[in-house]
Amino acid sequence: MPLLFDMPREQLAKYKGTNPKPKDFDSYWQRGKKETEATDPDVTIKPSDFKTPFAICSDMYFTGVGGARIHAKLVQPIKEIKKHPALLMFHGYSGNAGDWTALLPYAACGYTVAAMDCRGQGGQSEDKGGVIGNTLRGHIIRGLDDHPDKLLFRQIFLDTYQLSRIVMDMPYVDSARIGATGGSQGGGLTLACVALQPKIKLAAPLFPFLCDYLRVWKIDQAQHAYEELKQYFRLFDPLHKRENEIFTKLGYIDVQHMAPWIKAEILMFVGHMDTICPPSTQFAAYNKIKSKKSLVEYPDFGHEGLPGASDIIFNFMRKL
Repeated sequence: MPLLFDMPREQLAKYKGTNPKPKDFDSYWQRGKKETEATDPDVTIKPSDFKTPFAICSDMYFTGVGGARIHAKLVQPIKEIKKHPALLMFHGYSGNAGDWTALLPYAACGYTVAAMDCRGQGGQSEDKGGVIGNTLRGHIIRGLDDHPDKLLFRQIFLDTYQLSRIVMDMPYVDSARIGATGGSQGGGLTLACVALQPKIKLAAPLFPFLCDYLRVWKIDQAQHAYEELKQYFRLFDPLHKRENEIFTKLGYIDVQHMAPWIKAEILMFVGHMDTICPPSTQFAAYNKIKSKKSLVEYPDFGHEGLPGASDIIFNFMRKL
């Protein structure tokens, strides 16, 4: 096995995270869920130009907290199978919901699939903005100088919750047979979604982002996807006088702190050479999950395509 840059495997199995958790963390997210539930989703579904003989492809728009219109690609079986399963899909940082063809294998098996565009990233979803302070180069730090409710990832996490509620209410979807999956940012959003929505049955996150920011900082991996942390300190706190305050505030959007709420069965994928989302940050979340869980570990792989992962996830979701 190549030389590790992070912890040995035996330490990873016990690691419970470094980033501080705000004292009002639970009430913060309960308030967020209530705000989402009080927001009329105002769902609009428009037929897509993309056609297949076995599925209906549509562009779905709904309203998230703060009034932003959120887009998701929606694929439904062309035959109305009463009470069929559904899958929620989340994309990587700065990306979008991807190609229709990535959703079709599940639709071919009789699933409804909803793939969400994160607000303000590479898809069609809105970012309403309106925060005090820096918005340069990063969504992790957007809203960091404002009230904690203004953190952009709070809104994105709550968008996943709103999406789950919409899909579960669809007339032909069985709300007891819902899954969620995604990689990197999508892995973090998968964990956040199933933490906020305890009715989701199965979840398959791949190398989740948005976990244990202070650990990222301490092992000098605030680069690539986490580079905005370094830039924020360099520009706004070069002497680190506010370091504890900043990382505590980031704790509101740290997925590891949500992990104990998860009820879904978890199948998580980790590459032990991952320098983008270090393994220890991922284990910080995994080790706090109390529901049924298992790991698929790739000793020689980093933050990249994992051979066989898509097939493993497909078979896992067939349990629905």
